[in-house]
Amino acid sequence: MISLAAVILAGGAGTRMGGADKGLMAYQGRPLVEWVLDAVAPQVDEVLISANRNLERYARYGHRVLPDTLPDLPGPLAGVLAALEAVDAEWLLVTPCDTPHLPRDLALRLLGAAQLESVPLAVAEDASRVHYGCFVVRTDQREHLAAFLARGERAVRHWQAGLASTRVRFDAAAFANLNEPGDLSP
Repeated sequence: MISLAAVILAGGAGTRMGGADKGLMAYQGRPLVEWVLDAVAPQVDEVLISANRNLERYARYGHRVLPDTLPDLPGPLAGVLAALEAVDAEWLLVTPCDTPHLPRDLALRLLGAAQLESVPLAVAEDASRVHYGCFVVRTDQREHLAAFLARGERAVRHWQAGLASTRVRFDAAAFANLNEPGDLSP
């Protein structure tokens, strides 16, 4: 049986949210991270939350909370690397904390496509764009990612371009991300 962990990336600076911790911002009466947890937790064996502040608040959700292991908040890939280093699973599902309407079959479809194509990476897309921040990666790619970050690289899509991969088409509404305070209003 394939083992699959997930990491919810909530470790950013929240610049477009005025510096607020995006995962803890309320959307329809609940913090964004709760929406993502509800969608992702039933799909995987273990959930981790990548966070660099409010660690105690995130820990209340009952999942391991991982701060970045790299200095200066170098971006979402630092959270991915911390998770890759922390899990024993064969695969890691990665999602941002600001996508409250993730599909309930996200992990199944991404993992299935990666296995079918025999590639270490499957990335979500919709009819108009690729959602680079939502993907499944085989955990044996941790050294590849560590080397990428050690070179000073930061862009998720550039790291992904260096791996054999496939894309999986989903409905665009599933990946509506809430980046600014005005996006949180119904």
